[in-house]
Amino acid sequence: MHFCVRKWISAVVIGFLALAVTAASAQEAQIKRAVEARYGLKVESVKKTTYLGMYEVVVMASEREIVYTDATAAYLFSGHVFDLKNRRNLTQERLDRLTAIKFDDLPLELAIKQVRGNGKRVVAVFSDPFCPYCKQLDQSINKLDDVTIYTFLYPILRKDESPAMSTRIWCSPDRSKAYLDWMLRNRQPAALSTCTAPVDKWIALGEKLGVQATPVTYVSSGIRVVGARFEDVQRAMDEAEKSQ
Repeated sequence: MHFCVRKWISAVVIGFLALAVTAASAQEAQIKRAVEARYGLKVESVKKTTYLGMYEVVVMASEREIVYTDATAAYLFSGHVFDLKNRRNLTQERLDRLTAIKFDDLPLELAIKQVRGNGKRVVAVFSDPFCPYCKQLDQSINKLDDVTIYTFLYPILRKDESPAMSTRIWCSPDRSKAYLDWMLRNRQPAALSTCTAPVDKWIALGEKLGVQATPVTYVSSGIRVVGARFEDVQRAMDEAEKSQ
C-alpha cells in the first residue's frame, strides 16, 4: 500500500512539473513573438531569470546581446544586471557562457605557451601588446601556480605598431620571455628582419570566435571572460576544474 501511494504521489508531482514546464515554454514563446513583432529584434532565446520576475532575451545583432523584459513584453530593458552583494555582473557572466567554445579546437600551435608548476589548469588569452588591460591581467595571471597559459597575440589596437610588436615577440628565441618582458617590464624584444609571424591567422581566429576587444580569456571548459576580470577568470577556472 505504501508503495502504491508513493507511486501515485510521484505521478502527480511529475504531472504538475510537466504542466509547469509546458506553461513556462508557452510563456517564453509568446514573449519571443511579442519582442520580435514590437521591437523588430531577432530573438535567439527567452528565459525567465531568478530576479525581479524579469525574462532574459538573447538577441542577435552584430553579436549576441542580452536585454530584459517583463512577462507581457510591454517593457524592454537594455543594460547589465549586477549582484551588488556578491559583486558579480550577472549579465556578463551569462554572455560569457553563451559564447563558450570547444577549447580543444583552438590551434594552440599559434599561441605562446607558458607552463607553471604542474600546469594542470589551462587558459588561453587573446592579447594585444599595446593593451593596458592585457598588461593588467598578465600581472595577475603571472601570480598563478600550476597553470598552463596559451597566449594568442591579437594585434588589433594599433594599425602598424601592434602587428610589428607582435611579430618581434613571436620571432624572439624565447617567445614566452619576450612577451613577459614587454608586458610586465616594458622591455622591448629585438627586431629580426628575417622572421614573419602568423598575424593573418591570429586575426582570422579572433574574428571567427567573435573576439572584438582584448583581453579575452578562455578556460578549459570553453567559457569566455572578457576584460581584465581576474577574479572571474579564477572562478571560471575553478568551475572548469570541478567539472572535469
